[in-house]
Amino acid sequence: MVKRIAIIAHSIITNTITKLLIMLSATCILTLTTNVSYAIQVYKSIGTHGEVKYSQHPPQNSKNVEVIEFRSDGRQADAGQLAGKTDANQNNNAQNPEEQRVAQLEARIKDQEANANAQRCQSLRNNLTNLNVGGRIYEMDTSGKRQYLDSREIEVKRERVQQAISQYCS
Repeated sequence: MVKRIAIIAHSIITNTITKLLIMLSATCILTLTTNVSYAIQVYKSIGTHGEVKYSQHPPQNSKNVEVIEFRSDGRQADAGQLAGKTDANQNNNAQNPEEQRVAQLEARIKDQEANANAQRCQSLRNNLTNLNVGGRIYEMDTSGKRQYLDSREIEVKRERVQQAISQYCS
């Protein structure tokens, strides 16, 4: 009798486990097929100070926006950088956002250097004008007292300023 109960219990347990495995397999297959088609959109943009930002919502006041789609397994949904190209060695003429940011920063630095150089040249020209006007010219020493220059010192300063103008101002 005990042997018969053990056989029935074993049969019930085996059937239950089989049903659970079938249900679990069906659930996994259904979940996998659902996740493959699910993608998350992320918006990548460059902020006003050059920082890279990622968001689930499209940025309102941003020029460089890139939409990136991620699959549920974490991989990007796009086909890759070579998608749509006929030649594998063909170069992409469009700059990516990082290259654009570097180009903008380099242009900004170049403009700042040009402005600083123009200000230096104007200051040098003003100094030369003051040296050419004549009269008493002085410099302040470390203690804040005026040290008046004699004609020889004024002439030396005039030559140095003229050299600097010819070297740095075009």
